[in-house]
Amino acid sequence: MSAPIVRLKGLQKTFIQHGTFPWSPKRTVAAVRGVDLTLGPGDILALVGQSGSGKTTLSRLVLGLEEPTGGEVWLEDQRWDGLTERQRAQYRARYQYVPQDPMAALDPQQTALEHVMETLRVLGGRSRDEARTDGLAMLARLGLGARADALPRQMSGGEQRRVTLARVLALHPRLVVADEPTSGLEPDRREEVLRDLIGNLPKDAACILVTHDMSAARKWTNRTMVMLDGRVIETLRAEEDEPAHPYSRLLFDPWSADLPRNGLAAEGCPFRLDCPHAVGALAARCAERAPTLTRMGENEHHHVACYHHAVSPPPVTEAAS
Repeated sequence: MSAPIVRLKGLQKTFIQHGTFPWSPKRTVAAVRGVDLTLGPGDILALVGQSGSGKTTLSRLVLGLEEPTGGEVWLEDQRWDGLTERQRAQYRARYQYVPQDPMAALDPQQTALEHVMETLRVLGGRSRDEARTDGLAMLARLGLGARADALPRQMSGGEQRRVTLARVLALHPRLVVADEPTSGLEPDRREEVLRDLIGNLPKDAACILVTHDMSAARKWTNRTMVMLDGRVIETLRAEEDEPAHPYSRLLFDPWSADLPRNGLAAEGCPFRLDCPHAVGALAARCAERAPTLTRMGENEHHHVACYHHAVSPPPVTEAAS
């Protein structure tokens, strides 16, 4: 069995939220709560959930763009969290990030080719001639051969995104983390960008795709992780498994309304205020504590954090007398 590319162990991230005024009380916000994850070569993971679920923060923690409050991040055999940026620099070419906003990542004074060449020279150690040759080859591969001399303002949104992909893919990384790479694009353009990304990943690389697009999660990835309120509430294979958690089922339903409608519960299962299963005796368990991931029957690839599906749910703690 190949060694994992990504291992997360009990990963946590909290932020201190300041009030409107200097004297306003501070509030601690838990953005990521105890996430475990293992990704191996060839794994393409869709990280899905509504806005504010913690998926973007988690993706940034993986690459060291945010520092965790607790837990561990391992990339291949290297403990990643806690390293200084100087220590990480020698590995940056192996672990790459595709931003949500391409214009924020592109220099308005550089052409498409100059962007790719700069990346290859700074992170890839290529000579100028090598960087030009490899850069032109990658741009041509992504359908931008005729746009090598175009500036960002002269490109369409899809072309701008393909330039950011060219910068990443030209380095032949082991891990690519893409944060909503199709945000704001028309459906046909989304398909093109995802085809360019997934279809040009290096052999045996891993990819984390942060997305709101459930159809893309089904089509372009082989694993799905659903997040809610900083927690992972379900993991499943993209094509083989059907969502089991009531939140996941609504999330994957193209006809469902915005959710949760009644807000997130502060204690227990965050979805219990909207959950059709949180009634009767089960409601007390759901209110007592948030469920942990439990395997769905004999399917070792499918886990869900829901007492309704748990084979042996943990007992409710008795109140102190």
